[in-house]
Amino acid sequence: MTRTAYRSVAASAALAAGLMATAAGISGQSGPTKAAPGTKNGEWPAYGADLAHTKYSPLDQINADNFSKLEIAWRFKTDNLGTRPEYKLEGTPLMVGGVLYATAGTRRSVVALDAGTGELLWVHGEHEGERGAAAPRQLSGRGLAYWTDGKEERILYVTPGYRLIALDARTGVPVATFGKNGAVDLKLDIDQNIELVAGEIGLQSAPVVARDVVIIGAAFREGMTAKSYKNNKGYVRGFDVRTGKRLWIFHTIPIKGEVGYETWLNGSADYTGNTGVWTQISIDQELGLVYLPVETPSSDFYGGHRPGNNLFAESLVCVDLKTGRRKWHYQMVHHPLWDHDLSSAPLLADITVGGRVIKAVALPSKQCFLYVFDRVTGQPVWPIEERPAEKGDVPGEWYSPTQPFPTRPPAYCRNGVSVDDLIEFTPELRAEALKAVSKYKLGPVYTPPVLSKLEGPLATLTLATASGGTNWPGGSYDPETRTVYVYACNSCLMPIGLIPPPSKEISDIRYVLGTAGQPFRISTGPGENVGADAPRPASTPQAGRGGGSFGLNVQGLPLIKPPYGTISAISLDRGEIVWQVPHGETPDVIRNHPALKGLEIPRTGQPGYGIGTLVTKTLVIAGDSQVTTTPRTLGARCCAPTTRPPAKRWAPFTCRRRRADRR
Repeated sequence: MTRTAYRSVAASAALAAGLMATAAGISGQSGPTKAAPGTKNGEWPAYGADLAHTKYSPLDQINADNFSKLEIAWRFKTDNLGTRPEYKLEGTPLMVGGVLYATAGTRRSVVALDAGTGELLWVHGEHEGERGAAAPRQLSGRGLAYWTDGKEERILYVTPGYRLIALDARTGVPVATFGKNGAVDLKLDIDQNIELVAGEIGLQSAPVVARDVVIIGAAFREGMTAKSYKNNKGYVRGFDVRTGKRLWIFHTIPIKGEVGYETWLNGSADYTGNTGVWTQISIDQELGLVYLPVETPSSDFYGGHRPGNNLFAESLVCVDLKTGRRKWHYQMVHHPLWDHDLSSAPLLADITVGGRVIKAVALPSKQCFLYVFDRVTGQPVWPIEERPAEKGDVPGEWYSPTQPFPTRPPAYCRNGVSVDDLIEFTPELRAEALKAVSKYKLGPVYTPPVLSKLEGPLATLTLATASGGTNWPGGSYDPETRTVYVYACNSCLMPIGLIPPPSKEISDIRYVLGTAGQPFRISTGPGENVGADAPRPASTPQAGRGGGSFGLNVQGLPLIKPPYGTISAISLDRGEIVWQVPHGETPDVIRNHPALKGLEIPRTGQPGYGIGTLVTKTLVIAGDSQVTTTPRTLGARCCAPTTRPPAKRWAPFTCRRRRADRR
């Protein structure tokens, strides 16, 4: 695994390291919406640039004229930071005071590098043995947090084994006065009993720090074959940044007597698990408010064991920074059945709507709705309507009669499947596509999963569900134009069919993901059992579901027609999509396919769920999800942010980094 920084004639190496190392990951402490003082000098002090997660830098030395001239400034290999090289790098480094900090390698070590030269200043790693090997979220994770009071400087991160570590930012030495010798065991003091070695809970995302409070979420095993509808709960906690003492806890599944407990019928709140916050958390320091995007409960696609609307699953929850008390919440999906985890960091923005200034929070989503609220009161900026939702017929399932639909902005990608979405390059390919879907249920967003039957339907075909849409990299926000820039997979097809598990040893859930007539396959995540402490696998694992079609294709071509992936510019003042373009070069399988020979095919974009955006004063920067043989595409892509359709301004620029360099 190599970390690469770039320089250009117009930009210093330190600037390039701070800006471009972040852009290379394209995923991700200052005022929430102003041009962040933390980034104006080329620094990147928080995962999303600032606590508002704008991923914005006001710098303009790197621009459309010189982007293609960026050169490699230095490389830092992380292969030896663990027992094997990593293949799934998702981290965003921080850069403060000329030092770049990052989690790295299969051990999730922390490194401090000279931002100008790449020289290693210090490294820290934790050997967690069986606890690390059993961790549900392994590998290097997505990053860390930086804190200073002007005298001390600290780096904070969460290990694969779910321990919060505080390091001296100057030396990498654990802070002895924090927790126990620099560590807080996050499996303790969590209002539930969790087995310390094998208990399922972890976190791959970066902590967030504001006003001396460190906030930690929780994540569970990736994959869609849960072993039980009973699991540990993903509570969120705040800790004192100086001592590691727990300050507060928020129960994402309410306990008896708390608001929301009544939305779990038959006492199902008592045993249902997951419902954590596994993505990044945003904070408004001035208001003292924290914004928690909460995931799906156990299990993803069958909720018969948890009847009711299930607060605070798939809800945006605003809590007090100092106490953790709930201020307001909004549930995006009632009784979740589609794995619509709130996967993106909330974007904090000060906008003007109809002449009224609003402190807003905007949340991109897997289903490609951009939800926009007054972040003080929780009121939607534009109406969100409760519309009737189809009731399914899976035995034992409970269905919400309605689901929330934002009226503005419109959905920025496909979030349902109809025959109009199928491949149509030629009449012959279209006919094959129609035959391929004839045994599947099609429908709009929130079409319910089906019990898989050999005679049909085999599954509900969905778009913008498990992979998104927009997944964990989220979007970015330009506070000068008050515009959100967000990537979405427009073709990440997911069939959701349910079958009884082969045995109770596989799962005690009544129905799990599967297809009638096909061998049962346990669906696991791409980072499972591959960390430094895990036994070596027999072969190199492959990164998980990357926005593919789960085997559904026509002669090797995607079943869904282009564009396969897009970037949208969305005005928060107007609630409108200003422009939208296909993102990514046309894949080789399209350009070189014999059935398409002689056809003029416009740029298709690329599918993928690990794509995010970075915005500067003059550019929007995003990586491609695939490497193609087209010379123009060997690197990241940029365009000039504009309120007009980009036309020639959306021209590809190449740099010296291939996507493969970071895989």
